[in-house]
Amino acid sequence: MKTAQTPHSQARPLEEQLLGVNAKTGLYPGARSWSGGRRRILGRGPLESYCYHVMSRTNGGEVFFDDVEKEALRRIIWRMAEFSGIKIVTYCLMNNHFHLLAEVPHRQTWLQRFEGPTGEEKLFDHLSTLYSRAYLGLLRDELADLRARGLMILAEQRIAALKKRFCDLSLFVKEIKERFSRWFNKRRDRKGTLWMDRFKSILVEGKGEPLRTMAAYIDLNPVRAGLCKDPKDYRWCGYAEALSGSRRAQRGLCKALSKPVDGWKSAGAAEAYRCLLHDEGREIKDAQNEKVVRRGVSAESAREVLAKKGKLSVPELLRLRVRYFSDGLVLGGKEFVEGIFEAQREHFSPKRKRGARRMPESETPFYTLRQLRRTPLG
Repeated sequence: MKTAQTPHSQARPLEEQLLGVNAKTGLYPGARSWSGGRRRILGRGPLESYCYHVMSRTNGGEVFFDDVEKEALRRIIWRMAEFSGIKIVTYCLMNNHFHLLAEVPHRQTWLQRFEGPTGEEKLFDHLSTLYSRAYLGLLRDELADLRARGLMILAEQRIAALKKRFCDLSLFVKEIKERFSRWFNKRRDRKGTLWMDRFKSILVEGKGEPLRTMAAYIDLNPVRAGLCKDPKDYRWCGYAEALSGSRRAQRGLCKALSKPVDGWKSAGAAEAYRCLLHDEGREIKDAQNEKVVRRGVSAESAREVLAKKGKLSVPELLRLRVRYFSDGLVLGGKEFVEGIFEAQREHFSPKRKRGARRMPESETPFYTLRQLRRTPLG
């Protein structure tokens, strides 16, 4: 399945185009002045967390994303989720809108990790997921100065303002959209609003059939839009990322299926979710069984998947693993991949100790080289 490419994506390597997305920043403009806008239905009760289906569309639905831009949005979503304390159950990035199924934890419970004598140091460690070392150094100096002058209340207010940004659905989505808009507008050399108003959200029961149904609805979006015949073949959705080997995507779908957190393989979550997608995602035809009234997975494909109980063959899993998210930079035996890594050492992080990463789906010992930092090997 191919999507349209803009001229921006034809000349430069992917990682070079995404430098602004990967970079850590200072405090994001406007983050502390967010007013919250119109009211939403939010979970405010005894539960440990609440789940929401979030959807946002580009202005008038008239701005369309290419592959590089979808990848940029995917990375921003995951980074902001890690920073905000919010978990992604699944997602789907379409050509002019996106869907998220997000789990928002109980804020006071989540913030307990920053209490006690070492709480502030843990807070700074957490802030480093988003902010640069230079910015954090300035923040430390600012707090030290306030305390040296006896302005303890102001120092605590400064820390409280940072903590306010955690476990907040509205701030989470707002910052995703703002960060992506700034990068997108710079890339396209455009100005103006990118997104339509505020995002839409639906509060979803965080377990059982409601959560499974919503997750499947989101991952089936590209099939129902006619972009692919099987959701595994659409790169920018949670299901495809899970099949590529992403632990965080797998854990999100285990949550949707009420499976153990690391039960993608051990508890059969991968097969169960594939069966769910092909059962709930079947195309619907009219009474004469001639005209398709709702696009979806074909009846033949659904029967085949269900007959196999959702299992994918090793060659299929290897193909998906190589295809998604640059895992296929180098593919081969361990010695071969390590040799390429050593020859191109300057292109990778100094902290990285080895190049070869085992592909777990492979019975034959295949290894990949990935996570290139700068330019492609050539």
